[in-house]
Amino acid sequence: MKWNLRMVAAQRDIWRPVLLLEAFKEVGFTPSLSKVAAMWGGQPVTVRLDDLDKICAALDCTVADLMQAETAAILTEHDESPLQAAVGQPGARPVPRTPSGGQRRSLPPN
Repeated sequence: MKWNLRMVAAQRDIWRPVLLLEAFKEVGFTPSLSKVAAMWGGQPVTVRLDDLDKICAALDCTVADLMQAETAAILTEHDESPLQAAVGQPGARPVPRTPSGGQRRSLPPN
């Protein structure tokens, strides 16, 4: 997901986190300045749904304005899959380890 809080705020002539905090207070949303600055400065890991509603009310926008989905194709261009990063070869599968002593475990009873 792409977080567009700064763009949406700029479209409403809000250029600083302090001004955004004032807009939030007008709709009864009172987060700390540090929380607002964190949302302003980067992409939050989590956002509560009721907070998201209040942000949208303060900025007169929709959730779609604040967040845009990035397609899987875009993500795979920039990031390797965890398997490729770990093994280094596309399509390689991990091999299960055998217990110490080199013997395989017995099957569980029926």
